[in-house]
Parts: sequence; C-alpha cells; structure tokens
Amino acid sequence: MTVTIRDLRPGDASDAEAVVRVRRAALPFMITTAPGVAFERDSAHPDKHYRLLLAEDGDGLVIATAQVGIVYDSPEPGQGFVNAYAHPAHRGRGAGTALLRAAEEHLAAVGAVASYAWVLDDPAHRAFAERRGYRVGRSAHFLRLDLAAAELPQLPDPLPAGVELRSGADFLRDPRPLYEADAAASLDEPGDVQTEFADYEDWLRHTWGDPHLDKELTTVVVVDGEVAAFTAALNDGAGRYGSGMTGTLRAHRGRGLAKLAKTDSLRRARAAGCTEAFTGNDTGNAPMLAVNAWFGYGVCATEARYVKKLEAPAG
Repeated sequence: MTVTIRDLRPGDASDAEAVVRVRRAALPFMITTAPGVAFERDSAHPDKHYRLLLAEDGDGLVIATAQVGIVYDSPEPGQGFVNAYAHPAHRGRGAGTALLRAAEEHLAAVGAVASYAWVLDDPAHRAFAERRGYRVGRSAHFLRLDLAAAELPQLPDPLPAGVELRSGADFLRDPRPLYEADAAASLDEPGDVQTEFADYEDWLRHTWGDPHLDKELTTVVVVDGEVAAFTAALNDGAGRYGSGMTGTLRAHRGRGLAKLAKTDSLRRARAAGCTEAFTGNDTGNAPMLAVNAWFGYGVCATEARYVKKLEAPAG
C-alpha cells in the first residue's frame, strides 16, 4: 500500500480534525481538539524545529500522525522526540514505519543525537519500537476517573489558616507567579530529559496560551499570599477534563496541598459539566499515584519511554 507523508497544512481545519480523529482513536486518554492541534504548530518555538506529520493512504485518508521536534529548553543539546500514533483500524499498513523514518531524518538534519518516543506498553507496539533500534527506559500510566459518579471529598471548612483557593483566572492580569511556581515544581518532575524554564514569554505562548488550558477550572493554592501549589486543568469542551500538571513547591510539601488543589479543581470541573477526568503519572512517582488513587483514579493504559541514538546524515 502506498503511504504518503506530509506536514500539517497551516490553517487547514480538515487537517487538524484528521489529527484529532487519529489521536482519539489511538489514545482516547488524551485531551485533544482541533484548535489545540493548530496551536501546537503555530506556537512552537523556532528552536524546537517542530513538525506535525500526517500519513495518508492511497485514497488521501489520514491514517497516522506524528509529533517531532527538539527539546529546545533542555540544558543538554540534541535531545529529540517523536510520538507517532496510528489509527487502530489502519495499523500494519506501513504508516508508522514511514512516519518514523521521516521523523528521524528530520531530527538528524537539525542536529539531534537522540530520539525519545512514548510507546504503548503492549507486545505489538514494543516489538515495533525495538525492531527499529529503540531501547526501553521508564514508563508511565494513564489514569481515568468517572467524574460523574465519583464520590469526591469535601473541601475543609474552614480552610487552614493562611490558605486560600484561587482559580487560574484570578491571575489573568499577572500570571508570572504561576510561571515561577510551574518552573520550580517542574524541577522535581520525573523524566529522562531535563528541562529548564528560563523564558517567561515562551511560557506565556505555549503554556498559558494553550487553548486546552481551562483557567477557570485550574486551582491555585495560595499560602500567606504566595503560590504554594496548583493543578492545571485541561478541558476539551466535550465533558473530558485532564490534569496538565499538579505541583507543590518544596517548602510547602507534606501539608496535603496537592489533594486540596485537585479536590477543588475536580469539583469545579464536575459543576461545569465534565464527566470524565484523565491524568498521567510516571510509574515511579509514588506520591502522585497515591494521591490519584485516593481520588479513585484507576490505570487505563501504560506507555513505555523508548530512546534511540541518532547518527548525523552523511555528507
């Protein structure tokens, strides 16, 4: 079967919808929308060398997609990534192989020395990655909560002394405190490629400006006037809520503030009409796995993180 690889066409709504269709079929645990897909491409930092690739069959149907680029905010240069998703109804037709080849060629051409990829943790996907020279490292769980039926905990009344609950929307005039909290909390997030937040304007573009970020459902815990913890809420507008990042600053850990933030955000989300909640945790992140299990989240899938060393293109 002939498979054609091309880039997402800027401003093409049908292309963005095709990417959403494939992603939702391949990974129904992720929050994805057409505006979000367009935003990925349009907001990407130049140093990311980001491409969103589409694989079409002979009839012009998009059957697989891939995100590829450089982790530009890593202190270690040349760390690339590729995450490819094939529609389950069209697997085994060569689209994944063609996407991966195009992605690796692009990464090598822009100076990447390694390619990291998330792969569903099942025999078929593992075998696909390993046959192409990828080696497994850590893993992470997708978690789901039936938000419509969940028995969510009550918020303490009154709140502890000095503690306030605010929404992300309360920081519209000045989101810098959230940037600083996100940067600090992210230093302790499990990962195999270190990243550093050093560009506030870039954070405003790709994090604060993300159309999936629901600032009204995002909860910020403020202690004595300073941001101490937060949970960023994602929303696809169709009843699906996602946790983008939950973090507590080191000086405030051990006080249950992450649970407080998530309780408030989940209750806001249900009141706003969300019926499903999704999140993800590294399998080694015992504290957050315990917090999410306490809320009633259950594992719905697992991904493995693979890496392959890349060679510079000849000539």
